[in-house]
Amino acid sequence: MNELFPVGTILAVLAVLALMVGWLALRRAARIRGSAGLPAGRVVYADTGDWRPPDKPLFSAAYGLTGRPDYLVQTRAGLIPVEVKSSATPSQPYPSHVMQLAAYCLLVEETAGQTPPHGLIQYPDAVFEIDYTPALRRELLRLLGTMRTLCSQSPRRAAGRDVPRSHEDPRRCAGCGYRPVCDQSLV
Repeated sequence: MNELFPVGTILAVLAVLALMVGWLALRRAARIRGSAGLPAGRVVYADTGDWRPPDKPLFSAAYGLTGRPDYLVQTRAGLIPVEVKSSATPSQPYPSHVMQLAAYCLLVEETAGQTPPHGLIQYPDAVFEIDYTPALRRELLRLLGTMRTLCSQSPRRAAGRDVPRSHEDPRRCAGCGYRPVCDQSLV
């Protein structure tokens, strides 16, 4: 049989093309991972909803704490929480963002049984690595205690009334998880 392209040649070309497509897909995934500020490792939890439904929130009964980090990445150093922020990149991470990340570290400690060495806060133009130190953990626990005390002493809470919205920014309302049930929404 006189074939222009033997079957073996066609299969070899298809195999090379498949390898090239796979290599390009891996390079694209690495670029996306880098732009998201994710460390090298396996993403084991995601709350972004971009590529799969969000996982259940992490919960600690011991601390009465619930949270959803944007990502948890299993690395050689351990399980690393990553929080992605869309606000302008500060010269230093905002203290509230550091405490939020510390809360995720505490939740990983409680739910996974391993203490993260650090967490990451990804802003649009920078990634900050925050060490999860015993001092940061103590500061978080002190803050949680203060919040619980203030909530229990609140006359509004005792009277069963809602706490009023604390801002006049429609953009904050648009991104709020309570917007569907809020009677003070600005959007």
